[in-house]
Amino acid sequence: MVGQGLSDDEVRGIREALTAGRKPKVVFTASAGQIAGQVGQVVELTDPAVSDEFVVVRFGRDELPFSPADVAVAPRGAGRRVAEPKPEPVVEQVESVSKPEPEFVLDTPRVPVPVPRREESRVEPVPVVEKPVARRPAKVVKPKGPAGLTVTLAYADGEWTVAAQQGAKALAKPYVVKPAEALRMVALVDVPGVQEAVEQILSAERSEAEQQAEKLRAELAEIEARLAELREAR
Repeated sequence: MVGQGLSDDEVRGIREALTAGRKPKVVFTASAGQIAGQVGQVVELTDPAVSDEFVVVRFGRDELPFSPADVAVAPRGAGRRVAEPKPEPVVEQVESVSKPEPEFVLDTPRVPVPVPRREESRVEPVPVVEKPVARRPAKVVKPKGPAGLTVTLAYADGEWTVAAQQGAKALAKPYVVKPAEALRMVALVDVPGVQEAVEQILSAERSEAEQQAEKLRAELAEIEARLAELREAR
């Protein structure tokens, strides 16, 4: 029964065998297609990060890449050719021709009797027919593009912050920006709902700031009146 593919430990074992100068034998699994059950030799392991088909197998006269699921470790004795019995030479039997006894004929010359020539037996060579090797088209590995860039404008606890990240790498940690700068950034995005939300936040901040200013003015007026009273008491 054909194996279910190479495990991680078997891949490491094949890599060590290649480093030692050996070429391990593998057998093709059912996922390899028409060549399932055939035996090949691993000649190289390429970078698995570049392509899933990083197991390069020599099969016949070709060296093709396969994935670990397409091959399994070949059992012992796999791939050995059984000696075919050689055909025995066919020897043609030539019937013996008895030599005729001489005849005594008066005034008749003796005519020699021709002896049939013995032909040599020949053994015709059996033509060897090579089985066609199924070629699998190599997959084209598409180059990986740059990771996506994300710029985030956030509002929390009365402060506006901006952060930038590319993939899993943080390019800029969140830093505080002024409300006017945040409003200009939002204006670049033509989304009415977002702009309305920012306007509501800024309006609430202005209202709160005005209330605080009125409270401070009242407290300041009270302090100034108290100070005036103290001056008059001299």
